[in-house]
Amino acid sequence: MQDLRVAVIQCPLVWENVDANLAAFEDRIGALTGGRDLILLPEMFTTGFTMRPESCAVGMESRPVRWMSHMAAVAGAAVAGSMAMVEGGKFFNRFLWANPDGGIAHYDKRHLFRMGGEDRVYTAGASSPIIEHRGWRIAPFVCYDLRFPCWSRNLGNRYDAAVYVANWPEARGGQWRALLRGRAIENQCYVVACNRVGMDGNGIPYGGDSAILDPKGETMTDAAGGETILEAVLSSETLARYREKFPVWKDADECLLTGHREDHIEKS
Repeated sequence: MQDLRVAVIQCPLVWENVDANLAAFEDRIGALTGGRDLILLPEMFTTGFTMRPESCAVGMESRPVRWMSHMAAVAGAAVAGSMAMVEGGKFFNRFLWANPDGGIAHYDKRHLFRMGGEDRVYTAGASSPIIEHRGWRIAPFVCYDLRFPCWSRNLGNRYDAAVYVANWPEARGGQWRALLRGRAIENQCYVVACNRVGMDGNGIPYGGDSAILDPKGETMTDAAGGETILEAVLSSETLARYREKFPVWKDADECLLTGHREDHIEKS
């Protein structure tokens, strides 16, 4: 597979204003120069982390989804981020991946942030898809998913890079940074993470800390705060060489996701 060129757009969001956010992201993507393979946007990039999807959620045939496909075609790169979506009378925090050829893949956020009431408004996803893009296998995750290592377990190297989109508050920024590094190390994969900045409609501040990490958990580039664009090239050779030289993945245990667990305790 070829190297993967990624760009992460860290920026503030306009609260519950789909049109204003699409216009702002169109300008940001249009200002990018040079070729890229993936452009990553934050969680709920059209609205901010709203618990009022009845007023701003959209469907798969909506203008915001068509906008993603259009921007992917214009940029010649996949464009990915999450939106508040409605389908079958239910609301989802849905990660969307738009390819330049018009194809759309999606992942519904599995772990809903109960402390913010997300679990009372949205429906959790049940599948964990792998997106194939230019020879890379990419696993999508959304914000709170970061705290649950079994959900992102990379058994058999089923994916090469994990992408996280988030509205992760500044107050827990240290946990965000530590968990991103942990996911890269334990899964021996690249991690590409996009968080927002600014204040949302509930008065919650966001400090950014978007980052791109290599399979050893080392930071390739990051941003502590403010609007910025992070860029890096993910090396397929570096990934393959590290996994071959230090094959921790061969000794990985399966997570017990279902059923009853019996722990055996040795007594002295």
